[in-house]
Amino acid sequence: MNLDQLAEALAEHGLSLRGGFDFGTDDDTPPGPSGRGARSIVLVGNAGGAFWPHFSRWRAALPADLADPLDSWCQDVIGAVAPTFSARAVFPSDRPFLPFQRWAMRAEGLRPSPLGVLIHPAFGLWHAYRGALLFDEAIPLDPVRASNHPCDACIGKPCLSACPAGAVKEERYDHDACRSHVRSASGPSCRTKGCLARQACPVGAAWRYGEEQQAFHMAAFVR
Repeated sequence: MNLDQLAEALAEHGLSLRGGFDFGTDDDTPPGPSGRGARSIVLVGNAGGAFWPHFSRWRAALPADLADPLDSWCQDVIGAVAPTFSARAVFPSDRPFLPFQRWAMRAEGLRPSPLGVLIHPAFGLWHAYRGALLFDEAIPLDPVRASNHPCDACIGKPCLSACPAGAVKEERYDHDACRSHVRSASGPSCRTKGCLARQACPVGAAWRYGEEQQAFHMAAFVR
């Protein structure tokens, strides 16, 4: 299995490989393409908004009221790539839910930010995991190295004071308070320009999503 070729196939759609690992004997292992327990997993996602033009062109050709269009696009794209590389594609929206956050932490050595989003030392909060590829056989993967947690070195922690709803706290993120504010008459800035706390984070500013993309994700969050 050639990881470079897999990366090239995903890059055609603005997606990238986001690390992987071999399952251990004590893992609750999902089935691979053969139906038996997978040996290896590689996560697929985005860093920054490289996928957005590809997704936008796909979406423009479909009904405007299509439910969960980003999930559908990811399933189309990653699902089409998987058989070429003898893999089974799985997604965060699959039921029953799979432990994508735990997989991501294990694959890239990341930890959550106060917003609950995993923070990357280079991409900051401007990245996501869109799917994963499961393999029947172990594949050659670089060893996972723990990343420095950017929040540990952040003195001012501007994300904690930027949220107008006070939903972002160091000990927890209050989803309900955030949604209530965004849906309210006081929330148009968050609705149209994206999360102010996320934008306040100084890490990975060069990878920040465009305003249209941020508004799309916020609308999906509050639905």
